Amino acid sequence: MKALILVGGFGTRLRPLTLTLPKPLVEFCNKPMILHQIEGLVKVGVTDIVLAVNYRPEIMVSLLKKYEEKFNVKITFSVETEPLGTAGPLALARDILGKDISPFFVLNSDIICEFPFEQLRDFHNSHGNEGTIVVTKVEEPSKYGVIVNHLDSTCIQRFVEKPVEFVSNKINAGIYIFNPAILDRIELKPTSIEKEVFPKMATDSQLHAFELEGYWMDVGQPKDFLTGTCLYLSNLAKKQPNLLANSACDYVYGGNVLVDPTAKIGKDCRIGPNVTIGPNVIIGDGVRLQRCVILEGARVKDFAWVKNSIVGWHSILGRWTRLEGVSVLGDDVTVNDEIYVNGGCILPHKSISTNITEPQIIM
Repeated sequence: MKALILVGGFGTRLRPLTLTLPKPLVEFCNKPMILHQIEGLVKVGVTDIVLAVNYRPEIMVSLLKKYEEKFNVKITFSVETEPLGTAGPLALARDILGKDISPFFVLNSDIICEFPFEQLRDFHNSHGNEGTIVVTKVEEPSKYGVIVNHLDSTCIQRFVEKPVEFVSNKINAGIYIFNPAILDRIELKPTSIEKEVFPKMATDSQLHAFELEGYWMDVGQPKDFLTGTCLYLSNLAKKQPNLLANSACDYVYGGNVLVDPTAKIGKDCRIGPNVTIGPNVIIGDGVRLQRCVILEGARVKDFAWVKNSIVGWHSILGRWTRLEGVSVLGDDVTVNDEIYVNGGCILPHKSISTNITEPQIIM
């Protein structure tokens, strides 16, 4: 089987982290985002993966080469000379996606869920039509474009953008499977698959909805990255609790704490719930961490407090600092002792010596 992962774009919503790495390589729960997807695709038998990129492909090539060898999968980079939207990349990769009659997966690179690739493949093959969209239910459908099924059928009837009255609570989850016949609908030019291709497929009764069970999140911006982390850790606690730090660790407070084995934790810390600590992180004594992500090589000094925030690679938080309000530190940021940061977005290689009391970007 084949798959295409849409990794184009500049990752502006997840800055300052994407000023250092392309978004698909940013670690989500101690693993590059895209690796979560590659592992899921390989499990279902995918042997050819196309990465549709238009931003800094050279950084991804060297890293993903080792994944080719590890998983015995062919990873091809399809580089856009201009942004082609969400449908154009399929036409650009036509030679691979259409090389045989087997269906292929398409997914956005910043989606996190318990990827149902095997069930999705079987469902798609059972109805025999051209395409299947994975859908997830939301509580406030008026904020989204929703998908309306025919009654008593998975066949999609229409799409309604931000409905004023309730017509559906199902939205596009950014995961698809298609027969190669869809390629005949797409020209090699900037095209939106959601706005230009899907409505025509629905009119032709060739598009079905597959309902996702469990958690789902687009983690392309900091607040959703943190929410997605909570959802992922909660699912991990149910399915693979042995991967999490357990209550035998005297620093775990509230559960759902993921700690890389190379990290060092000081005395009298209270960590959790919903915390990810990356490789080679050093946590000082008396530190309090809650609902946050500490990326590789960061150092959190004694008695610091971090909540609802992301601490970037190799950053340093001074003693008695307090970080909250969806603050995000880029790579190699230093926050001096006894500094308060609330909602700060701090670009790489900066030093913070004064309080930040309201959301702002520090350049």
